[in-house]
Amino acid sequence: MSKISKLFKGGGSAASKGRGGPSPQEALARLRETEEMLSKKQEYLETRIERELAVARQHGTKNKRAALQALKRKKRYEKQLNQIDGTLSTIEFQREALENSHTNTEVLKNMGYAAQAMKKVHENMDLNKIDDLMQDITEQQDVAQEISDAISNRATFGDEFDE
Repeated sequence: MSKISKLFKGGGSAASKGRGGPSPQEALARLRETEEMLSKKQEYLETRIERELAVARQHGTKNKRAALQALKRKKRYEKQLNQIDGTLSTIEFQREALENSHTNTEVLKNMGYAAQAMKKVHENMDLNKIDDLMQDITEQQDVAQEISDAISNRATFGDEFDE
């Protein structure tokens, strides 16, 4: 089956039809194949345009009818080429959108995975216990500061007295 008939007749794998649609990778591969096929057709049309232009120049004023026919064919080929350009642009836009969607889906899956991991880590933590622990740490830091202050002050024997 040719690439074009696969594209338009929906010739895909049975697995992708059973799932309700193709995977992003399958769709991207098909879009790339279509882009490649259209690019080849573009090259073919460009060579045909050059050939028709050469024929028109060759006949020039000697055989106006042949020159005009060549120019008309050239114009038709140019029209087809413009259509292919538009189609390629649309396919490229769709491919980029699909790639972005696939990337966003993967990012979302990974964020969900990370959220589950955080939830599992926080299962064993109790907010009240954490608050009590933080208060204990603050109290111990205060005690350590008082000790440090007491050690760092000069010993003043007799300089200070209590009234």
